[in-house]
Amino acid sequence: MAKNTVKTEAAAKAEAPAEKYVPRMATMYAEEVVPALTKQFGYKNPMQVPKLVKIVLSSGLGDIKDNAKSIQTAQNEMKQICGQQPILTKAKKSVANFKVREGMSVGLKVTLRGRMMYDFFDKFVSIALPRVRDFRGVPTDSFDGKGNYCMGVKEQLIFPEIQYDQVEKIRGMDICFVTTAKTDEEARELLRAMGMPFKK
Repeated sequence: MAKNTVKTEAAAKAEAPAEKYVPRMATMYAEEVVPALTKQFGYKNPMQVPKLVKIVLSSGLGDIKDNAKSIQTAQNEMKQICGQQPILTKAKKSVANFKVREGMSVGLKVTLRGRMMYDFFDKFVSIALPRVRDFRGVPTDSFDGKGNYCMGVKEQLIFPEIQYDQVEKIRGMDICFVTTAKTDEEARELLRAMGMPFKK
């Protein structure tokens, strides 16, 4: 019985740091972004302040859809980047011109929320984007009219987890930042306040 108690206490101690961990970006949002946006847009209630809900990453596998090994490699690379296992997206219908059959794996997708979302956002704006060649900021016109921002990344090499000599093929991905903002202007100011380097 004593052994079980010791194990339980040890497990609790091991889990404790993870529970107390608060992403740097989440703290920044609460302490800096919320007051700044409240002042800028005159929100009367803190719940009105837009926030980041989720980040969706997706990548097409059109050129390797018949190669199981390459699909596994691409899946592992995205898992390294996000820290979460991506799901395979299947073709909903057959398209003869593209040699696609219904049910075939045609892409990868990951949805990040909570701590993992904030950690990825922090890494993306602080480490990954500055590694883009000739980087001059991300475009300001990629909002969808409903407060969501989508952009493309040409190569996975900008992420520090990816080792250049182990890459099978340069592969891009789409990243969509989903917010609760009601207008594009609010979403733009939210992302800018969180560190997104928009073009001037």
